[in-house]
Amino acid sequence: MEEGEVAASVDAIVGALDPRTCRVLMAWSGEELVGWLVIRRDTFALVSHWGTVNHVQSRPERRGEGVGTALMVEARRVARDEMGLEQLHLAARAGIGLGRFYGRLGWEEIGRWPGALRLGPDDDRDEVLMFLQL
Repeated sequence: MEEGEVAASVDAIVGALDPRTCRVLMAWSGEELVGWLVIRRDTFALVSHWGTVNHVQSRPERRGEGVGTALMVEARRVARDEMGLEQLHLAARAGIGLGRFYGRLGWEEIGRWPGALRLGPDDDRDEVLMFLQL
């Protein structure tokens, strides 16, 4: 993704933030932002007991240092203790080991959307649906 595309994506995410329904968690190393994620909840009564984790990102050069694990552990705490949620959902890209990563943190695969993500010509990937009971 080009810098302009990233900036536009970040602007869209920030523009949709609402403190009643959303938290942004950031991981810092000194003054460097090394990772972040978003937790959202819907206020519709039938689904207000669960939230969705989106935009889980860590700097590629910092992967393998525990940044993602620390973010996900904190996401679990914030969702449960601050937002009062009972469960979390997320969708992950298949084919790059994310299912194993989340599985080690207690998440369960509950389904897939075959070919839901098109990363490029002839590169369609499943989207893996995951669940965490808090």
